[in-house]
Amino acid sequence: MAVFGVDYAWGRPGASALKRAGAKFACRYLSHDTTGKNLTRAEADELSGAGIWLVVVWESGAQRPLAGRSAGVADARAAAAQAEACGMPDDRPIYFAADWDASAGQQDEINAYLDGAASVIGRGRVGLYAGYGPVKRAFDAKKITYGWQTYAWSGGSWDARAQLQQYSNDHTINGVGVDYDRGVKSDYGQWRVGASPEGDDMPDYVSVGTGDGKQQLAPGKWTNVTWNEEYSDKDHQHNDPGGPSLLTGSARYSLSVGATVSGVPAGTLIQARVVEVDIEDTSKYQVGPVQDFPSSGDTTNIVYGLAADTVESGRRVRFQLLQHGAAAATLTKASAKVFFWR
Repeated sequence: MAVFGVDYAWGRPGASALKRAGAKFACRYLSHDTTGKNLTRAEADELSGAGIWLVVVWESGAQRPLAGRSAGVADARAAAAQAEACGMPDDRPIYFAADWDASAGQQDEINAYLDGAASVIGRGRVGLYAGYGPVKRAFDAKKITYGWQTYAWSGGSWDARAQLQQYSNDHTINGVGVDYDRGVKSDYGQWRVGASPEGDDMPDYVSVGTGDGKQQLAPGKWTNVTWNEEYSDKDHQHNDPGGPSLLTGSARYSLSVGATVSGVPAGTLIQARVVEVDIEDTSKYQVGPVQDFPSSGDTTNIVYGLAADTVESGRRVRFQLLQHGAAAATLTKASAKVFFWR
């Protein structure tokens, strides 16, 4: 999956620009700042009215969680009051930021801070924004219910329990600097003024993997990836278990795929794309966006993301790889998530 969203601070891209960029949600700040960093009720109303979800994070200092439990209590009280003033329902989470490369030796203070926050808003509403280590350790210690992991300080690892991923920085929408985020669970803490997500607001999803089976990638040829493992598919969208199809139309969807390819010389181009094939005649298909990945050596990790698209009735979504080496290569493993709305 990837439900595409952004986070930003002092600038305001505006609802129209966010919608044109394909953003489904905006992560916004709560803090003691008085210079315009924080989410306001007017902005919350504007984004909610445009159908954009909101997520909130408290940050009063990059290393504030080192101040421990009492700081967590004070920050949660302030955050909850600000969030309520912006129209956030009282069942939605607040992320608290640990915005530095926190070490394992600092986790006790971070956990105490999260305990303080939980004493105010309840453990079920406590989230943490941080790199891989702090997020993993907080989940392991059962100090958080929500995780927003940044790729910074993560070394390429993602905790599968985190609902949000900040995967790319330093972009611009309507002249405003933004970071790119993706929701990787159906509930990633989103809300609109006076409304929590429910029913049709919550996307369904398919989560699959290739399992232990390696797949050959012939040179110069688009190859369907075959999915042998089903982790979640309650609506039976992965129509042919063990086969290539990920989603049956009609539906709006977003998709993310992580794959590892070996045997392609460094610098050689590897390409990835989605295709929507006709159910009755798979020789008929429509090509989606192609993304390029230069091989980094014997083993190359690929992350393909499609923020938003629509598959029509009578078609299915598949994922394909093409490697431009001189000899066959191997797809050693891959996983895919597809979030979809009817």
